[in-house]
Amino acid sequence: MPRMTFIERDGTRREVDAPLGLSVLEIAHKHGIDIEGACEGSLACSTCHVIVDAEWFAKLARATEDEEDMLDLAFGLEKTSRLGCQIVMTEALDGLVVKLPAGTRNMLLG
Repeated sequence: MPRMTFIERDGTRREVDAPLGLSVLEIAHKHGIDIEGACEGSLACSTCHVIVDAEWFAKLARATEDEEDMLDLAFGLEKTSRLGCQIVMTEALDGLVVKLPAGTRNMLLG
């Protein structure tokens, strides 16, 4: 089974099983990784924002315009920022490394 690594906010690296076809958000929730995903992956928030390791960023499908719009609302945006709900695990992504940002901004609460 493919594996991926989450770098948590405190710098802890957690390597986990990453079933094919699941999103990074779903994989995080399966393993108790602290990613909110307030809109449950419907591309209506930025709370599943992750920072993709530069080595892996070019291997991802390009972000859609809708994802780019949501990323504009993300806290701590970086050049390799993506939404975890939009990265779907494939064989080519075996070994993927993503870092959790320092915080999130939940625009759905209010």
